[in-house]
Amino acid sequence: QVQLVESGGGLVQTGGSLRLSCATSERTFTDYAVGWFRQVPGKEREFVAAIIRRSGGSTRYADSVKGRFTIYRDNAKNTVYLQMNSLQPEDTAVYYCAADISLHNIVEDTRAVGSWGQGTQVTVSS
Repeated sequence: QVQLVESGGGLVQTGGSLRLSCATSERTFTDYAVGWFRQVPGKEREFVAAIIRRSGGSTRYADSVKGRFTIYRDNAKNTVYLQMNSLQPEDTAVYYCAADISLHNIVEDTRAVGSWGQGTQVTVSS
């Protein structure tokens, strides 16, 4: 398991942009696939995006964010980012990052994911 810290959330108007960060002090962070999820009160946690470990050459996105959100990693900084553009009110949620050595767990079986951040609030005003 790794300790994850999210940052970058805030209040933005419709059409605006935010960049979320998921950082850790673990030097082995490059060995982990990382995903972003979001949750609103009363609803289940929703997958947003994921990136493969190491090179980060493979990514996955939820259909609702394709073309608007980009996930990428800077291994030198032990950080994974989620660039969010063209934000809409329905993107309002608490965003969490998660890490696991298995991309499958991130995308298909989050019950097996062992490392989660504390979340950061994103609010998009209409």
